[in-house]
Amino acid sequence: MALQPDPTPLPLDHLAERGNAPDPALVLRDRTLSFADLRSRVAALSAWLTTMAPEAGARVASWAAKGELTCLLPLAAARAGLVHVPINPLLKRAQVAHILADSGSVLLIGTGSRLATLEDGDVPPDCRLLEEGAAWDAVDGVTDRLAPSHADPDDLCAILYTSGSTGRPKGVMLSHANMWLGAVSVAHYLGMEADDVTLAVLPLSFDYGQNQLLSTWYAGGSVVPLDYLFPKDVVKACARHGVTTLAAVPPLWVQLTEAQWPEDAVAPMRRLTNSGGALTTDLVGKLQGTFPEARLFPMYGLTEAFRSTYLDPDLVASHPTSMGTAIPFAEILVIDDAGDVAAPGEEGELVHCGPLVAQGYWQDAQRTAERFKPAPAASHHGGIAVWSGDRVRRDADGLLYFVGRRDAMIKSAGNRISPQEVEDAALATGLVAEAVALGVPDERLGQAVHLVVRAVPSAANAGTDLPKALSRELPNFMQPREIHWRNAMPTNPNGKIDRTALAREIGA
Repeated sequence: MALQPDPTPLPLDHLAERGNAPDPALVLRDRTLSFADLRSRVAALSAWLTTMAPEAGARVASWAAKGELTCLLPLAAARAGLVHVPINPLLKRAQVAHILADSGSVLLIGTGSRLATLEDGDVPPDCRLLEEGAAWDAVDGVTDRLAPSHADPDDLCAILYTSGSTGRPKGVMLSHANMWLGAVSVAHYLGMEADDVTLAVLPLSFDYGQNQLLSTWYAGGSVVPLDYLFPKDVVKACARHGVTTLAAVPPLWVQLTEAQWPEDAVAPMRRLTNSGGALTTDLVGKLQGTFPEARLFPMYGLTEAFRSTYLDPDLVASHPTSMGTAIPFAEILVIDDAGDVAAPGEEGELVHCGPLVAQGYWQDAQRTAERFKPAPAASHHGGIAVWSGDRVRRDADGLLYFVGRRDAMIKSAGNRISPQEVEDAALATGLVAEAVALGVPDERLGQAVHLVVRAVPSAANAGTDLPKALSRELPNFMQPREIHWRNAMPTNPNGKIDRTALAREIGA
C-alpha cells in the first residue's frame, strides 16, 4: 500500500518505533539490527548521552565512518533532548576545529585515528573526546533506557554544516519537524515500502545522506551503510544485499555506469535518486540502459530547506533537463526581480516556503537574514522562506528548469566547496600573497577546483611546498586539481582581483 504524506510531525526519535520488530532495520558489516534491536540500542544510547551531556539542547558531535554510531546518533541525540552535529569524516582537523568551536559541542565521539589528528587548541576546553569503541563499551554498561520522547517538533534537533560561498562552513539548524517531514515526503514520492533495502553510500553528515536512513526507516525498510573505495564495491553490495534503492550524485553515477553490473545486482533495483548536481541527457540514457526496470528520480535541494523538487520518472525521457515540481510539503515559487511571481518561461529566483524550511544558521544572524526572509506575498504558506539565490524558470506545464547560480560556490563530486575556504588555506601557508579558487568544468566531477596564486617573493620552493601544505590542511575533495602561478593578478577598476578575468583565462 502506498504511503500517504501525513503532515503531522513527530519527534525524530519516533522513527525507531516504526517497522515490524523482527524485520531488519540496519545491516552492519558484522551483524544485522532488527527494528526491535534498533529500539533497544537507541534507548540505551540516548540514556547514556544524558549522563555525558545532561544540559538540554547541548550539542554532541560525531566524526566517524558509517556504522552503528553514526546511524543511531541522529535518533538517540534527539531522544536525549540534545542536538546532533554530524561531521563529514572526510574533513580534516582545521575544519573540525571550526565546527567544534562554532557549534559549542560538549562531546565529540569519533574514530580513534581521526581524533589523534587533532592538535592543541583544536578542541574547546569544555568539549570531551571519546573514541567510538569506548563509547559503546560505556553504553553497554548502562542499565537505564529512555522511552520515546515527547519533544516539541519545533525544537532544534541537528546542526548540519555546509560550506558557504564566503567563509567557513555554516551550521544549518534543523528541527525535529524538518527532519521528520523530510523523511515522510521522500518516502511518499519515492513510493518506498517495508521490503525496500537502501544502500547508504552518501555521507551521513549531508541532509541527502542522512535522509537515506530516515526515509527508509519511516517506510519500515532496511538500510545498508557503505563506505566504498571503488565503484565495484557499490556493485558488489547491491548484489549481496538485494538493494532496491540507490542514491548518488552525478560524478558517482558516471563511475557506476562505467562498471560492470551483473544481473543479480540490477534485477532487485526499483529506484535511483540523484541530487547534488544535474544529470546530463547522456548520463540519463546510460542509467536507463543499465537499470531498465528502475525508476529514476532527479531531484533538486538545498540544505537550508532539505529538498525542493523532484522530476516524476515518467517525465525523465521527455524532459531530461527539468528539475520537476515541488515535493510534498514544499511550496516553490519563482520570483522575478520586482518581487512578483515570474510568468511562464521567465527567469526568477527559486524561493522555497513551507515546513521543510530550516531554522536559520547557528549563531549567525547576519547570514540568516540574508537567506531566510519573509515569504513572498503570493505564498500560500507564508512565514519565513529560503531565498535560494538560484535562478530558475517554470514552463507552461509547471515544470522547473535550472538557469544558474548567483553565488560562486564550487560543486565538485556532489560537495559544495567554499572558494574562500580554499583561498584562506592557501594564504595561511605563508607561501602565497594572493589566491583565487575557481571551479572549472570537469566531465567526472562536475567542477574541479583550480587555484590561481601569486607567490610571496621569499618562497623559493612554493611550487612544491604549497601542494604539500594544502594536502595537510584540506580534505581530499577540496584539493586543487591544478595550481596556476601568476607574477601578478588582474584587477578590476575598483582595484580588486578580477575573478571574471581569471575565470576566462583558465576556462572556468
